[in-house]
Parts: sequence; structure tokens; C-alpha cells
Amino acid sequence: MRLAPGDEAPDFTLPDADGNPVTLSKLRGQRVIVYFYPAAMTPGCTKQACDFTAAMPGLTAEGVTVLGISPDAPAKLAKFREKEHLTFPLLSDSDKSVLTAYGAYGEKMNYGKTIMGVIRSTFVIDADGKIEKALYAVKATGHVDRLRKDLGI
Repeated sequence: MRLAPGDEAPDFTLPDADGNPVTLSKLRGQRVIVYFYPAAMTPGCTKQACDFTAAMPGLTAEGVTVLGISPDAPAKLAKFREKEHLTFPLLSDSDKSVLTAYGAYGEKMNYGKTIMGVIRSTFVIDADGKIEKALYAVKATGHVDRLRKDLGI
């Protein structure tokens, strides 16, 4: 199932890289970018995370919070954050329940084969908790710049 603009964003509480719980509904009143990526410390995921970090001053100035979600364990996320100097929360969805709720886990093509895995996806959630943008199967390179242009940030 895929989400579309106007849908209620599925709420979640997930541990961050330090094991602290982060709850989406507690961020109501602000715009939130939630992006799902396959695995910390892989080339595409590193590029995307570093692009979000580079964009954080402008996003923060506009009151936008960024959350990155993958199935990685918190300890791996902490290493990724430290190694790449990431400046936004990375959340662990080890059972893939949030990935599934957002339609960001399922069949995808990988090197010509159909596999089950994380579908690189980004969601912009408005201050009322509704999906503003739902972007599936995005490319890691250039995605953050395009997203910022689309949002006027």
C-alpha cells in the first residue's frame, strides 16, 4: 500500500541511534521530512544522508525536522552518524513495521532481480500530521536538492 498526499501519516515511535524513543506525533506543529533508506554506510545511503546534513541549516531555518529511518540497529546508526558527522536523528525500524506502514518495504528490482527490501522513499508531513508529498523509489544522488526546490526551501 502506498501513501498519497492528504493521507494521515502513520504514527510511530522508534529508537534513535542512542536508543532514545522518537515519536512522530510529538513533532506536530512543524513540517517533518521522513526518509527511508536501505542501509547505513552504503554508498547511496551515505550520499543521501550527507546531502540532508548539508541542507540542514536551510531546512532548520524553515522549521523542518528531518528523520532518517532504516532497519539498521541503533549501534550501527550511531557509527554511521559519527563517521559521516550527520546532524539529524537516525531511527531504527528493525522489524520493518514502519517501513511497511509507509509502503517503503516490499518488492523491488535490484540488479535485474526482484527482491524484498527497503524502497528508498521520502515523505513530507505537514504540521497537522498529513502527508504533503510521498516520493517512492527516489534516487539517492540529487534527491535532496530536488526536494528542496519542490518545497521552496
